[in-house]
This record gives sequence, structure tokens and C-alpha cells, in this order.
Amino acid sequence: AGLREAARVLKPGARFVILEMSIPPWQPLRGLFLLYFRRILPTVGRLVSRHSNAYNWLPESVLAFPEPKVAALRRHLRAARGGARVSEGQTLAGESLLVRYVNFVKLPHTLFALPFALLGVLAASMQAPVTWRTVGLVVVAFTAARWVAMGFNRIADREYDAQNPRTRGRELPRGAISVSQAWTSVVVAAALFVWAAWSLNPLCFLLSPVALAWVMGYSLSKRFTWWPHLWLGMSLAIAPVGGWIAVMGAWSEPAWLLAAITVAVATWVSGFDIFYALPDASFDRASGLRSAVVRLGEARAILLAKLLHGVTIPALALFGWGAGFGWWY
Repeated sequence: AGLREAARVLKPGARFVILEMSIPPWQPLRGLFLLYFRRILPTVGRLVSRHSNAYNWLPESVLAFPEPKVAALRRHLRAARGGARVSEGQTLAGESLLVRYVNFVKLPHTLFALPFALLGVLAASMQAPVTWRTVGLVVVAFTAARWVAMGFNRIADREYDAQNPRTRGRELPRGAISVSQAWTSVVVAAALFVWAAWSLNPLCFLLSPVALAWVMGYSLSKRFTWWPHLWLGMSLAIAPVGGWIAVMGAWSEPAWLLAAITVAVATWVSGFDIFYALPDASFDRASGLRSAVVRLGEARAILLAKLLHGVTIPALALFGWGAGFGWWY
């Protein structure tokens, strides 16, 4: 009843925010959390408050609340609102055209991946001077390439997104952006990427179509390979390589230096993309889409992701050592 009333007063496009306390699943951290919640917090409450019972009620209510809490509330809210969308993370509030475009490609997520490109620039700066112009062009090129990759992904998967409860609230399935608007943004971003590559050096310009073809190809990979996560990993691994080549205009010397950071980024991204595919396993299987989770099953796919992440750390360490970053790295 409470959720139905909340749904009644929410305007279309509004967000329903649930502020809740979760109990950590990892046993050592769970033990510390419960010690603080059951013992320390009530003790502090008795010292500083005349209503110390409230500090006993809070942990009791959290411990009694059924798991999984947020997922259940989201399902009930969706039902109460007749299937209204629940916004994904890394999106902005609002319905202006600018906000819709930003959310279309999850532009804030660019900040999550941009450091890899700048890491290549930083490594190259140990061997050659770097100008602010170069840094700016690398940022423009990376942002544009990611826009192309995400935009084309949304276009290629729009019919699947419309059928998947997790993604049907995205801009194309719900009609917030038309397909022609989406294609226009992708073409403009591709042109901007090629221009930035041309402005950097001849090798960047020569490789720019190859990079675009690869990052766009990921969106189709679930149709024909069980390992699209590796394709995505290699897509993001282009970033540090591109950052290096933007400064140096050539492959690294020794050659294994860029190979090490490629392996590090590819394995890290591939691993977390396997985790990201877990909630969609049933949908992918029913829709004929492929992933490591569908191929291996949940338990073995998680093991594969852990093994990939086990490669990430030594590869990062090898790259830092070879680049000469020193003890701070």
C-alpha cells in the first residue's frame, strides 16, 4: 500500500530513491559491521542521546529486514507504477535533449575509463615531453571513441533492450531519442575522433579507422562468440596504447611494455564484464545471445572472472616497472 501511494504521487520520469542499510556479505567485514551496529552504536547512543532506544531499534530493524531489500522494493514499485522505468546508474536527472544524449551514452562513465588513456600519456612522458595540446586531444579522442562505441551499442541492441526489463528504460527503447538522432551523434563523434587522431600524428590517424571498427564490433560480438567480454576488454585496452602513441608516434621500446598494459586493462575489464553479465544470463539464453555466463554457467564464469583479475595485478606491476614509475606506483 505504501509503495502504491508513492507511485501515485511520483511524476513521470521521477526517481524513487531508497536509502537503506545493507549488511556486508563478506564475513570478516560483516563481523566488524555487526560489532559496531550491535555494541558500539547503542553504547554511544546512551551517552549522547536521551532517546537511546532509537539506537537499539535501528540495528534491530536492519537485521530483521529481508534480503534482498532494494531489489524487492524495485520490483514492487515497478508493479505499482504499471511497469514504469527504473533509471540505471551513471545517469543524470532531467529530460532535456542534452541530458538525454548524455544518458544515452552514459557520458559520466567516461571519467571511469579516461585514466587508462592518460596512463599511456603519463608513461610516454617519461621518455618525451608532453604538451597540454596533446593531453587535450587525447581526452577529445577518447571521449569521442567511447561515444561511438556506446552509441552504436545502443543502436545495435535497441530491440533486445526493449525486451529486457533491466534496459527497457534506456533512451532508444522508450523513445526519448530517435534512431536518426542516435546515428547522427555517432557519426559526429566518429568524425571528431578521426580529426583528433589526425591532429596528433600520422600513426594515430592511420590506426583510427581500425580502432573505431574494433570498438563498434563489440556490439555485435554477442551474436557469434561466447567471449564478448574479451572483445570489450581489448576495446578499452586501446586507450593506454593510444595515449602512448599520441605522444611517441610509435610502439613502445621495449615492445612488451605496451603489451603488459594491454593485458592488464583487457583482463580487468573482461573480468568485471563477466560479473555484469550475470543478471542477464536468463534473458541472453532465451534470446539466443552469447556470453561466458551462458556458456560456462554462473559458478565457472565467476571463477573465470577471478582468474582474469588474477592476471591484472602482475601485468599492471610489470608495466609500472617497465615504464619507470618508481616506488609510488
